[in-house]
Amino acid sequence: MSAELIIILIISGVFVGFINTLAGGGTIISMSLFMLLGLPPITANGTNRIPVILQNLVSVLNFHRAKQLPIKKAVYYSIPVAAGSLFGSGLSMIVHDTVFMMFFVGIMVIMLFLMFFKPNQWLRGNKVKQNAPVSYLQLFFYFLIGIYAGFIHIGMGYFLLAVLVLMGGYDLLQANAVKSFIVLFYTPFSLIVFVYYGQVNYEYGIIHAIGNMAGAYIASKWAIHWGMNFIRWVVAIFIVVSCLHVLHIIDFKDIFNLLFH
Repeated sequence: MSAELIIILIISGVFVGFINTLAGGGTIISMSLFMLLGLPPITANGTNRIPVILQNLVSVLNFHRAKQLPIKKAVYYSIPVAAGSLFGSGLSMIVHDTVFMMFFVGIMVIMLFLMFFKPNQWLRGNKVKQNAPVSYLQLFFYFLIGIYAGFIHIGMGYFLLAVLVLMGGYDLLQANAVKSFIVLFYTPFSLIVFVYYGQVNYEYGIIHAIGNMAGAYIASKWAIHWGMNFIRWVVAIFIVVSCLHVLHIIDFKDIFNLLFH
């Protein structure tokens, strides 16, 4: 592997780790880069699970040190997500992703609307909801998110943030901490499926993860320092970017081609 390629994988990883930790959707960049480097879509999807695990390990440690992570609840939320991810990872081998992508855009538009027309839910949190028992409806939503996460992973952080804030009562800072824990918890389960089918490029995944870990470290520190309103704007920006990519209005593969060819 050339030094130029190593640098590209690490630098892009920094951006991805930063975006994924504060909001979500950075997987679009990773997937586009891996496919540009010649990996089939399924292999790119599987390879991406390696940096996702390592970046979230870093962010979880930072959030835990800052006492922003309710671990017991996070574990409880993680179990149905992990179960769903196993099912979704199997689906990724046989199902076209068009339906999932259209569903993604629709939900993101609704979420963007709620973030700015009901901002208090995202910025202040709700202690009553936080302290209430987790409902079966919440567990069902986490299971559905797990299916989507196992299938494609792109933007699943947005879905987690929506459920954690609107149903769980967390502010955006705590929701990001719990989101990072959930992703760290479930991703190894989905990675196992891709490893079993031989759909992982370990070299690309590990080198890209170096940048992801650096980006996750910076983002989690910034989130703690700058607070909820900063996170809200980052989330909003990348929701728009993610939707534009899904709708093929922008394409990160074209951007990489312009930058590196």
